[in-house]
Amino acid sequence: MGRVTIQGIEDDLGWRLGVLFRAYLRAADAATAGIPGDHRGRQVLAVAAREEPRTQSALALRLGIDKTVLTYLLDALTEAGLVERHPDPGDRRNRRVVATALGRQYLAEADHRMALAEDHVLSSLGDDDRATLRSLLGTLAAGLNAADPVTDPCRMMMDIGANA
Repeated sequence: MGRVTIQGIEDDLGWRLGVLFRAYLRAADAATAGIPGDHRGRQVLAVAAREEPRTQSALALRLGIDKTVLTYLLDALTEAGLVERHPDPGDRRNRRVVATALGRQYLAEADHRMALAEDHVLSSLGDDDRATLRSLLGTLAAGLNAADPVTDPCRMMMDIGANA
C-alpha cells in the first residue's frame, strides 16, 4: 500500500469526509423538513411503512434509538398523523407501529427530496463514479461495522458531533 503525502488540508481524508458529510447533512435536513424528528423521523417512518409492523421495543432495537427518545418521536409522528400505534394481537400490552396513508405520502416525498439531495451532493461525479463511490463506501462501512459494530446510531452521531 502506498502512503498518501498530504500537501494541504484538501488532501486530508478527514477534511474531505467532513466536507462531504456536512453537505450531506445540510441536504438531508432540508429534504426531511416537515417530518417530525427530521432525518430520524424519516427512518422511523421508512421502517413503519416498508417492513412488517414492529412493536415499539423492536423498532427501537432495529433503529438503535433509546426507547424513551423513540416514544417522544412516535408521539410527534402520531400527532402529525403519519403513524398509528395498534395493539399487538399477540400481546395487547404492546403496540405495533404502522405508517398511515399520509405517512406513506410524506415518506415518498421525502425519499424524492433525499434522492435530489444526494444528486446535489454528488453532482461533481458522473454516474459511473457515483456507483463506484457508493460501492466503495458500502464495502468500507461493512468492514468497519463488522470490526466495531454500530449498536447505537444515536451515540455514533453524538460522537461525530463531539469530534467535529
